[in-house]
Amino acid sequence: MSNPAHSEYDIIFAGGGAAACLAAGRLADADSSLKILVLEQGLHTRNIDAHTQPARYFSHLKPTSKTVTFNVGNPSEELGGRSLVTPSGRCVGGGSSVNFTMYTRAAASDYDDWETVYGNAGWGSKDLLPLLKKACFATTECYQVKPNEPTHGYSGPLKVSWGGIYTNVGKQFLEVASQFDKERGFADDPNGLYSCNTYGRWQKWIDGETGRRSDVPHHFIYNKNHENLEVIDGKRIKRVIFENNRAVGVEYSNDVVSLPDAEQTLRGVRASRLVVLSAGAFGSPTILERSGVGAKTILDQNGVKQVVDLPGVGENYQDHNVIFVPYLASDDAETLDALFRGEKEEEERCVAQWVKEGKGLLAHNGIDAGVKLRPTAEELEELGPEFQNRWQTHFANAPDKPVIWLGPVAAYLGDPSVASARKYYSMGYFTHYPASLGKVHIKSGEDHHAAPDFAPGFLSDPADVAALRWGYKKSRELARRMGIYRGEFTPGHPDFPGNTVATCKERDGSIDTSAPAIVYTADDEKAIEAYSRKFVQTAWHSLGTCAMMPREKGGVVDERLNVYGVEGLKVADISIAPGNVGANTYSTALVIGEKAAVIIGEDLGIKGI
Repeated sequence: MSNPAHSEYDIIFAGGGAAACLAAGRLADADSSLKILVLEQGLHTRNIDAHTQPARYFSHLKPTSKTVTFNVGNPSEELGGRSLVTPSGRCVGGGSSVNFTMYTRAAASDYDDWETVYGNAGWGSKDLLPLLKKACFATTECYQVKPNEPTHGYSGPLKVSWGGIYTNVGKQFLEVASQFDKERGFADDPNGLYSCNTYGRWQKWIDGETGRRSDVPHHFIYNKNHENLEVIDGKRIKRVIFENNRAVGVEYSNDVVSLPDAEQTLRGVRASRLVVLSAGAFGSPTILERSGVGAKTILDQNGVKQVVDLPGVGENYQDHNVIFVPYLASDDAETLDALFRGEKEEEERCVAQWVKEGKGLLAHNGIDAGVKLRPTAEELEELGPEFQNRWQTHFANAPDKPVIWLGPVAAYLGDPSVASARKYYSMGYFTHYPASLGKVHIKSGEDHHAAPDFAPGFLSDPADVAALRWGYKKSRELARRMGIYRGEFTPGHPDFPGNTVATCKERDGSIDTSAPAIVYTADDEKAIEAYSRKFVQTAWHSLGTCAMMPREKGGVVDERLNVYGVEGLKVADISIAPGNVGANTYSTALVIGEKAAVIIGEDLGIKGI
C-alpha cells in the first residue's frame, strides 16, 4: 500500500484505464524530464492470469470480483422494474484488462459525426485515420490477421489475431450464413472502417504467437520501467483541487473495495502543469461534480459549492443494448463452458497448451465470427414503423453504420445456477446506436465511495425495442441451422404462447438450411418484446457523460479536451465521446488516448509523441 513518492508532479491522471495508461506512457517516453502520476482505484494487473489469459474474462463478472465496479442502475419501468447492472473496469488498464478481447472498430462516419455534427475540429476520420495508422494502429497494433490492409498497422506492441483456435461454432455459423443469407456477402476484414453488412471471421485483441491478451498496461507501462512515471493503485479520487479556477491537484484516499482494511485519510497531491480526469464514464463526471463542476441543482442537492455551472456533466450516457440467447449444443461443439465452470481437468489441459504453445481455448474468447447488420428493404419493413424515423435520421445516409452486431459465442453466458453442466452456444446481438439516453450523477458530495445515481435509460425509445426484436429473430434462424444445434435452452428465450412453430424446445438436431423462416404471430411479437425488456443487458460500452461538444449544447469539454470554465483540467477517456460508435469501445478508447497524448504534448511544448 504505497502513496505517491512526491508531493507535486507535472501531470496527474485521475484514473488508470486504457486511455490514461496509453497517454501517460506516450508522454513519459517523449520527455524523460516530466514527472507523471497515475492514480487508479483498482489494483495492478501485471502478469496475473485473470488478465493475461484471454478466456478468463468471464471470471471478472463473478459477484465477488474486485476487478470491475458493478454500477447498479435505478429501477426501470422499461425493464419491468429491473435495476440494470453495468460493470466498468476497476484495475490498472481498465477495460483493456478485463474485456472480452473482441476487436471491433467504429465506422468512419462515427468520427466524422464527432467533427461535423458535434463541432470538434480535428476529430473526423480524415484526421484520425493517419493517427490510427501512425499511432493507435501502426505503432500500437500489430495486425496479425492479414498483411497490407490499408487501414491497419503492423509494427506495434498490441497484437490482433484470430486467437488460438478456430472453433466449429464459428465455422458452422459462417457456413450457414453463406447458404441462408445470400443477400449479404463475406469480407476478409469486417473492421476496415468504411463498410459493413458482410459476414466474416472476427478478430481479437490477442497475440497470435503468445496467446496473451493485448492490454494497455503490459505494453505501455509494465514493459517500460519509466523512471518518470508512477502508477499507484488502490486510490480513489474524491475531487479536483482548484485555486483561482485553475486545477492544481487532486484529493484522494485509499479505495475501500481494493484495500478494505486500509485507513481512509484524505490526502492531496499537486500538479504543476495539468490534471487529467480519466476515470471513465462513471468516474470522470462524478469527480467533476464532487469538485463543484456541474449543474447547480445536482450540486446543491449534494452540498457541493459550485465552481462552474456545467449542466452537461453526467448527462448523455450511452451504451449498447445486448442480449445473449442460449442454445443447446452437441457434444462435439468446441466451447468454453467447462472452462467457465472451472472444471479442473479441462482447465489443466487448456493451461498446459497455452503455456506451451500460446494456443487453444484459453487463447480465445469464444467469438469466431459475426456481422455488422444493416436491414434489407424487406427487413426494414419488418422492423416496423417505430424504427422508421431512427432509420431515416441516423442510418439511411450513412451506409457504413450498422444497426446491430450479430454473432455466435461458444459458451453459455447466462445465470450458471439454472444451467446444467453440458455444452452450449449463444447468439449475441447488440444495437450499435440506441436512441435512448441515460445519466450518471453523484448521490453524495462528501462520500466519494458512494455509488452514483445511475439511470441507464435502456429501451425508453421504441426504436431500440424494434432493433432487438429483429436481432432475436435473425439470430435464431441462423442458430437453428447450425450442425451443433440441439434446440433452445428455454429459460433464456421468450415464453411464446401455446404450442406453435415459434415454441422453444430441445431437439435432436438442426433444421435444413432451406427450411422456411419462422412466422411469428402478433402474440409471439409481444412475447419477444417482453423477453427483450427482461433480458437486455449492458455491453460494457458506457460512454458520453463528459461529452466533447459545444458548451451551449450540453458539452463538458472542448476539442482540446479542456473542461469548460476552468484552467489546467482535461478529460481523456471514453466519457468524452459525444455520440455513440458502432463498435466495442476499446479501439475508440485507444484513439482517445493517442489523441490526448498529442494534444497534451502540443499544449506543453513536448515533441516526439
